[in-house]
Amino acid sequence: MDQLLVALDVDSSDRAFELTDQLRDVAGGFKIGSRLFCAEGPQLVRDLVSSGHRIFLDLKYHDIPTTVDAAVRAASELGVWMVTVHASGGYDMLVAAKEAAARVEGGPKIVAVTVLTSFDDRNLHSLGVSRSVRQQVESLAQLAKSAGIDGVVASPLEIELIRKVCGDEFIVVTPGIRNPTTDKLNDQKRTMDAAAAIQAGASYLVVGRPITQAVDPLTAALEITQQISKHG
Repeated sequence: MDQLLVALDVDSSDRAFELTDQLRDVAGGFKIGSRLFCAEGPQLVRDLVSSGHRIFLDLKYHDIPTTVDAAVRAASELGVWMVTVHASGGYDMLVAAKEAAARVEGGPKIVAVTVLTSFDDRNLHSLGVSRSVRQQVESLAQLAKSAGIDGVVASPLEIELIRKVCGDEFIVVTPGIRNPTTDKLNDQKRTMDAAAAIQAGASYLVVGRPITQAVDPLTAALEITQQISKHG
């Protein structure tokens, strides 16, 4: 199921390969974040790409344009499929990221993180942002699109809003996928189940702990793909 991206929120390449071997037939790709990347480095990314997996490198680059240009170019040369940057890095940084990916043959899609799913209005206001989460997501999504970015990362609660202002071709990657009756929310505040997120218009769903920490990860993943297939 191409729309399911499994977050490899683990600490070792052995566990990462165990999960990718189990889930290769049901996952559309695998997300590597800072936890696993810092533990195992770029070689793991190369190995997974060489094994035929689509890798979503989620390091959320946020720096001056020159630095982000170099970082995205390095990520692109690993052969990854998609890379994250922070939309709040601004227009020039976003353009630099997109241009860096374009300079590498077969370079990755670039998606911009809007507002983390652990945030609510109170968290934003504590940072001096007077807008609501919805207003901030809308503004950052429009900024990303204007810079030529392929899409955004946002909670499922903002999918329909993003579709309205950015159109149907814009990629919307959605973490915060939880079954509210059975899954622990952990630090997630803006969540939705898989079926509802697909109905709302998500391009891809990122699911980590409900799969990787399940007693049977394959069964957990299959349950989510069944929800996706009913509404995709």
